[in-house]
Amino acid sequence: MGRKTKKIQISPKLVYVLVTIVCIALIVLSYIFADKLEPVKYAISNCFAPMQRGIDTFGSKITDKLHMFSDIDDLIEENEKLKAELENVKSENQMLTQEKYELNWFRDLYELDMQYLDYRKVAARVISRDPNSYINEFVIDKGSEDGIAVDMNVMSGNGLVGIITEVGKNWSKVRSIIDDKSSVSGMFLTTSDKCIVKGNLELLDDGYINVEMINANAEIYDNYEVVTSYISDKYLPGILIGYISNITADTDKFSKHAYLTPAVDFNHIDAVLVITTLRESLEGLEE
Repeated sequence: MGRKTKKIQISPKLVYVLVTIVCIALIVLSYIFADKLEPVKYAISNCFAPMQRGIDTFGSKITDKLHMFSDIDDLIEENEKLKAELENVKSENQMLTQEKYELNWFRDLYELDMQYLDYRKVAARVISRDPNSYINEFVIDKGSEDGIAVDMNVMSGNGLVGIITEVGKNWSKVRSIIDDKSSVSGMFLTTSDKCIVKGNLELLDDGYINVEMINANAEIYDNYEVVTSYISDKYLPGILIGYISNITADTDKFSKHAYLTPAVDFNHIDAVLVITTLRESLEGLEE
């Protein structure tokens, strides 16, 4: 067997002491022999200067990159804050828009209420409607608990919308005058001549519904107002229905028919007034 070689172990502490002594010695020598060591210092400076410049350039680039990453982090954080603020502003704008929209509802309903002060009314919102382009039947958020009953008249915009056909505890269903099943006894406000206003969803695509059974001798003209008549069994008298046009004599020569442009925009009904006075109760008061 061969002889084992002993490993020489140098203490790190000893190395540290020796390096320190050498450094101190070099400092002392450079101080004492400054003039004689000047060429050496110059040569060493020339040798290390390019390296130093490279290190400085590299360090500057690293520092710039670190600053850039720091700036990017700051920009990302600021961007997130701005996004959150923008969402808050959008939410506030939506709320303000909704409040303004509702304020316009109530203002319109108030103006309509002022036109028909003789009747008691309840304001309601539309909460459901048939999935077509016009509101011929819809549901409101007021019912028997609010004093709503079948056959009560409903208004919105500038005039008559329709009539209550079904009532629940906190909801009611409305059939509007444009519905094909609707028939309203009307009269011309200027002449008091009677007529029948009939719903026609197909004709409403052109903005009209039908007016029938007009007396052949009635002196009526385009844009005359048609209101609910005093002989209607369900509709209260004097409520604006719309404006007449396209007056034509019937083939029998005893009557005329025409078109009527409704006073209400049936594309956009969001709130209504329900008149809580029934036609039959009004007749009792008149008697």
